[in-house]
Amino acid sequence: MCSLKTDPIIDDTTLRDGMQMPGLAIKPQDAAKIAELLYKIGAERIELFHYQEPDRKAAKLILAKKMSCRVAGWCRANKKDIDSAINIGFEEVGISHPVSNIHLQAKWPNKTKEELLANFVDVVEYAAKTHGLRTFVHGEDGTRADWAFEKKLVNLSADAGAECYRICDTVGIGLPELDAPLPIGIPAKIKALKVETRIKALEVHMHNDFGNAVGNTMAAVRAASGLWDKIYINTTCLGIGERAGNVETEKILLNLYLHYGVKKYEGKIQYLKQTTDFISQAVGLEVPHNQAIVGKYGFTHESGIHGHGVLNNPWTYEPYPPELVGNYRYLTIGKQSGKSIIKNKMIELTGIQPNDETVAAVLKQVKTFYANGKQESLKDSEFKKILQTFRLFPDKIPSESKYESLPELCLDVPA
Repeated sequence: MCSLKTDPIIDDTTLRDGMQMPGLAIKPQDAAKIAELLYKIGAERIELFHYQEPDRKAAKLILAKKMSCRVAGWCRANKKDIDSAINIGFEEVGISHPVSNIHLQAKWPNKTKEELLANFVDVVEYAAKTHGLRTFVHGEDGTRADWAFEKKLVNLSADAGAECYRICDTVGIGLPELDAPLPIGIPAKIKALKVETRIKALEVHMHNDFGNAVGNTMAAVRAASGLWDKIYINTTCLGIGERAGNVETEKILLNLYLHYGVKKYEGKIQYLKQTTDFISQAVGLEVPHNQAIVGKYGFTHESGIHGHGVLNNPWTYEPYPPELVGNYRYLTIGKQSGKSIIKNKMIELTGIQPNDETVAAVLKQVKTFYANGKQESLKDSEFKKILQTFRLFPDKIPSESKYESLPELCLDVPA
């Protein structure tokens, strides 16, 4: 296990960036419930939109809960957004502004960088000094930015009262290698901000266009260790968000807990699956079965080798127990299943200890199913029909297995 000399802080943006994913929408009451669940799994800061009426209603419901975690309003670099955040009741905000030439020229082709900086500083001072809000600044598209301009924006922001700067890998091109140069190198950016700017705290916001969001985030945490007292990590549950999405809250939490020994998540990560299940239900998004940590197949075993190993010792094919993250172990029957899973399922359904000859006969019948074109895993009802041909059922048999009876969604948060 590695150790960290920095305090990682989950700043979850499921209800902001996550809700920008095409096709997603959420009711204010469900958003408030999600905020509670995010706090329950270890988020210490939650980021919200507040532009449309449903967003404002959700924000007010969340703020009214007075949770111990911080709640921030996401703003653009204009005073109208700051006023909106204040009217809702936010005590802190994040102010976003592009830092790459690509964005600056596309969005403000008729303005100079000096004009843009002057406006941005004015808005930051308005939030931080005029109204006393805790203020983060977000450098959009930081991994394609000119470092001289980005550094100037960060220092001017710090002087204007901002306490934290967010590195935004907006199109997911960041690299985790130690020798990757600015602006694309994440460790290089972490170090340069410490050495060359006056900002007090740092945050990372990683997108997954190259599939590197987790790797880049953990590289940032390692680079911050011993250099920054703390590092904020902007995440979304299930990685939802624009295009290929963001770094997953659940993956970062589990990595921090198991690989880096961050003990403050003890007793929290057991609610990861409950949280993601509720989010998927609330926004109408199906969790892929093979989703790491919270997907149904994360602890499902079907092949003969894996089934035999897990039945003898779960550690053979499971790096951590499913209960740790609130998931379940499933043993299913399929084309590659062997005697161990067949025997286990027979005992589970009938309560009878079969002999080796009977197990072999049942396995042969299962193989016949798949030889005749069966593709998906056998349902318990299908397996029961096979067993009935062998007259293996007692007078009274259970109608479903303990696995089939498990709830697909756990929507109520335990007290």
